[in-house]
Amino acid sequence: MKQRVQVKAAVEETVSVSESTQSGNEVDVGKKGLRILVAGGGIGGLVLALAAKRKGFDVVVFEKDMSAIRGEGQYRGPIQVQSNALAALEAIDLVVAEEVLRAGCITGDRINGLVDGISGSWYVKFDTFTPAVERGLPVTRVISRMTLQQILARAVGEDVILNESQVVDFEDHGDKVTVMLENGQQYEGDLLVGADGIWSKVRKGLFGPKEAVYSGYTCYTGIADFVPPDIESVGYRVFLGHKQYFVSSDVGAGKMQWYAFHEESPGGVDSPNGKKERLLKIFEGWCDNVVDLILATDEDAILRRDIYDRTPTFTWGRGRVTLLGDSVHAMQPNMGQGGCMAIEDSYQLAVELDKAWSQSVKSGTPVDIASSLRSYENSRIVRVAIIHGMARMAAMMASTYKAYLGVGLGPLSFLTKFRIPHPGRVGGRPFIDIAMPLMLSWVLGGNSSKLEGRSMSCRLSDKANDQLRRWFEDDDALERAINGEWFLLPFGNEAIASEPIHLSRDDGKDFIIGSEKQENSPETSITLCSSQISKMHARISYKDGAFFITDLRSEYGTYIIDNEGRRYRVPPNSSTRFRPSDIIEFGSDKKAAFRVKVMTSPPKAKEKEKNQILQAV
Repeated sequence: MKQRVQVKAAVEETVSVSESTQSGNEVDVGKKGLRILVAGGGIGGLVLALAAKRKGFDVVVFEKDMSAIRGEGQYRGPIQVQSNALAALEAIDLVVAEEVLRAGCITGDRINGLVDGISGSWYVKFDTFTPAVERGLPVTRVISRMTLQQILARAVGEDVILNESQVVDFEDHGDKVTVMLENGQQYEGDLLVGADGIWSKVRKGLFGPKEAVYSGYTCYTGIADFVPPDIESVGYRVFLGHKQYFVSSDVGAGKMQWYAFHEESPGGVDSPNGKKERLLKIFEGWCDNVVDLILATDEDAILRRDIYDRTPTFTWGRGRVTLLGDSVHAMQPNMGQGGCMAIEDSYQLAVELDKAWSQSVKSGTPVDIASSLRSYENSRIVRVAIIHGMARMAAMMASTYKAYLGVGLGPLSFLTKFRIPHPGRVGGRPFIDIAMPLMLSWVLGGNSSKLEGRSMSCRLSDKANDQLRRWFEDDDALERAINGEWFLLPFGNEAIASEPIHLSRDDGKDFIIGSEKQENSPETSITLCSSQISKMHARISYKDGAFFITDLRSEYGTYIIDNEGRRYRVPPNSSTRFRPSDIIEFGSDKKAAFRVKVMTSPPKAKEKEKNQILQAV
């Protein structure tokens, strides 16, 4: 409540200053004598206000809803701030950047990349750490929008942000700009910057009404109290599928954020409390990493929206008016660069205005606002357009991915069961392996070499795990690094077991699976009652981060169904490795079947309920 009172007082103070300007009273308009009007108090608008203020300009930010800055809003989950944007923040205000870095969760110090949605196996891994370290840049963070915007708003100053003030129109007089607010008030400044999002009123005033472009995808998003067992080695993943894909990311504090994209027409509506059920149907058969996150998310925490962007344009403004961020180049979220581009825009615009001011002082002529805005636009257009195109291409690649021949072929879909690798998947891999590092280096490096006001080595304190390079090169080493508890969970409607089996990760502590308890044995005995379970059926052992099963010449055999869906018999007296998500069957009748599950905590009674939900779906 105290904070709200302070905000209200600050807003009233800003109103009084602005109104005194309208009435002709003399006020301090900044040491450089220029007033910048900013429509929109989102990330882009606040970063611009901060950058301009640090350059000595006077700024007024018009925001329609102060609570949208302070709170998460309906769709305002955590945001990824990548190295290029963090470096720009450092150049703008090192103290603010340090606060953002401390508050964010580092994901760039771990493995990130693309995986197959069904099997969960890695397709390609992203190295976002090396491009940052080589340039002395901060490593990518994920931070709550609420936290980020609070940090920015405090640094800008509450007196700068004018609440309940949505810009609906403007007029460029040639030497000044007047903005008209929804409440009828008018304010005057030297230039106007539209940072009011994809449905920008300023953009509409500049170029007329033009519809945003529907991406073809509806996006469900949620945040879950969930800690995956590989949290120490994996930052974020994009799970690929045909006409749908799923993104998950660690956001710190024991929470995971996810996005589920599905190709369909816009405007769809879910039945009451039906979002979670629909998602489980859409992603039926996908790997545990996806399904577990959906199951762990409360229905009320799942939000749905249609994804739109705007086609890049080579004209961003006219006269004393320009645009930045989503108002001019709203892009799909697949590159995680939407907010980052707005931060880069803000830095560059402040630099160009400062150059124009310095030139006016040297020449003794008025500040050439229009030329400085055009310089800003020209310096940003090409980079933004390329990254915008990459975001669209990423969506196309993610959703057209086909793991196996037969996927999406209608009558020929039966070919999928043969698990024949799709030619596109195989052929595209070498291209991605070559192109991805180059692309990441360019995107994350940004214009870091030209940034003013930051040291090129000030962020080398960011450290990666000592095993990072090995994890990039060796999938097996990455799997062995999983730091969770292993369980065998009863699987199937006819399962004879009702309780999970906890597997010890102690070397030398073996488990004997059989129909009779083994007395006076150093090995742990697990008894299963079934006509197809031999007295001593199989042995489970652990070594160097991996589990192995040995069939002890059982009559009906031991079988494994791997994460590719292949079922094979375990050779007798031969150690065979099994992995998370595999299904182990003791006997051929599938009644003594268990799913291998790695968890950060023991399964609760609710785990049985989850299995029932999945089987019902």
